[in-house]
Amino acid sequence: MSLQLWTYLVVGATFALYIGIAVWARAGSTSDFYVAGGGVHPVTNGMATAADWMSAASFISMAGLISNMGYGGAVFLMGWTGGYVLLACLLAPYLRKFGKFTVPEFIGDRYYSQTARNVGVICLLVASITYIIGQMTGVGVTFSRFLGVSSETGIYIGQAIVFAYAVFGGMKGITYTQVAQYIVLILAYLVPALFISLALTGNVLPQLGLGSNLAGTDVALLAKLDQVLNDLGFGAYTTSVAGSKLNMFFYTVSLMIGTAGLPHVIVRFFTVPKVADARASAGWALVFIALLYTTAPAVGAMARLNLIGTVNTAVGVEPDPAGGVRVNADKVKANADLLAPEAALPYEQRPEWFKRWEKTGLLKFEDKNGDGRIQFYNDKTKNEAIKAKAEAAGLKGNELTVNADIIVLANPEIALLPNWVIALVAAGGLAAALSTAAGLLMAISSAISHDLIKGAINPNISEKNELLAGKIAMVFAIIVSGYLGLNPPGFAAGTVALAFGIAASTIFPALMMGIFSKKVTGAGAVAGMLAGLFVTLFYVFAHKGIFFVKGTEYLDLIGGANSFFGITPEAFGTVGAIVNFIVAFAVSAVSKPVPAHIQDLVESVRVPKGAGAAVGH
Repeated sequence: MSLQLWTYLVVGATFALYIGIAVWARAGSTSDFYVAGGGVHPVTNGMATAADWMSAASFISMAGLISNMGYGGAVFLMGWTGGYVLLACLLAPYLRKFGKFTVPEFIGDRYYSQTARNVGVICLLVASITYIIGQMTGVGVTFSRFLGVSSETGIYIGQAIVFAYAVFGGMKGITYTQVAQYIVLILAYLVPALFISLALTGNVLPQLGLGSNLAGTDVALLAKLDQVLNDLGFGAYTTSVAGSKLNMFFYTVSLMIGTAGLPHVIVRFFTVPKVADARASAGWALVFIALLYTTAPAVGAMARLNLIGTVNTAVGVEPDPAGGVRVNADKVKANADLLAPEAALPYEQRPEWFKRWEKTGLLKFEDKNGDGRIQFYNDKTKNEAIKAKAEAAGLKGNELTVNADIIVLANPEIALLPNWVIALVAAGGLAAALSTAAGLLMAISSAISHDLIKGAINPNISEKNELLAGKIAMVFAIIVSGYLGLNPPGFAAGTVALAFGIAASTIFPALMMGIFSKKVTGAGAVAGMLAGLFVTLFYVFAHKGIFFVKGTEYLDLIGGANSFFGITPEAFGTVGAIVNFIVAFAVSAVSKPVPAHIQDLVESVRVPKGAGAAVGH
């Protein structure tokens, strides 16, 4: 059966499953719509949370980032999983015990301030909308490559699917759909990894294969990858870091507290029956997420070796005539000159997957020296020996440009796996993007209908009309997210970092202080959130431009790039959070004390005596 037919069958079947589940689990009340009725089992909620969290960035981009960054990519693994430890220990059980529907509602009630609630809504909307752009873009890329349609058509189809199960199902429909999406995406991620690990190392488990020798040799996979990358001028894979050690630490912390502060993740813990279930849900989510996150380093390393082996015949990883890839032990041990002209694959002999990805523009070849071969190396290396060797070989510069986002999607094609595996990966990529998009849309919808309309504009709105308002808000959010996916603004490339920075510097500190301090006042919380938001945006925009518009950068104003102790803008959420805490406590110290009934509320939230049902008023 052809790849195209397999893709249509697998993707079509998964879409039918999602819509069928949404019809079965449609929301009939505001409780169903906002928190799935508050009766979701912890294991089910853990799986749904994992799907909610593992977005197109996790499924499609993360292994690509690790593949490019090497050891430095560990910041994503530690940051994104570490955030769930914070959630389980510091936030989830207490927020569940508070018994409200949304994060801004907790902020408004705890800080006895509608202004605080409104600021919380603004932070939530900015973080969620910026995050969702990447999901819709991921849907478009996946559709355009695997279903043979334009990325615009792909986004329209994605909008229709999300509309079908999110608007009618609400959180209840989304929850059970996300369980199905998790199963699809984890199979799509693990199956190719198992195949490739077995082919390269003889070890079926990729986590173990990463530390194993290449099949038929006494050469470790990572040692060979280090040697190949060093010889091509990229630097050792296993020792690279994301900037300085301080920056790597701040980057990891920013991702951790940003994860713990993302509203579409937090709201999942409002859907379980008891406080203990909220903590258990976070634990199960970590287990389900770990299946993918412990596999990602192996996928990144093996894909990098496969890709280079495809275009450089001296590596020793080559196509197997019987299907898949194989290790040529003699070539692996020979350590031949990778920059020799004859090592580069002739362009006319490029494999079919190479041609397919060229059409998307995410893989580009430019024959700079006119020899008809694909020279892939780091022409910007500072290693003078590599530069001299490349020049002596007649190389005029790197000729292959590979977008990191294709590493996971193209991985089974690079490894020449069966068509059904490639189709499964397409379905997994779409499941990852759609599941997170639905969670973000739910957070946006509830913020508009519950926190703005019911909380600020019309407190006496009926449950029926509030439910209708939530669905209308969801439709509006789908239209806006689709538009931004079709016409990504100038800041599209930095949206994920910005989303984490905003969540880390505004929402997380507000929640932590709200739960663990009886001294932080409403004025302090508002001042802290605004200060954290301003400082983070000021530093990020200095590097990337105001709202990421090129030409509006103001690096001179802050003393140059990464001028604050070498901290990169992606890691600056940690600094924003510190500023938030300092300002909040400072303003609280000179404000009127927190009312006694609010102090009693904070104390009661921390006392482990269980919780009642979630209420919306």
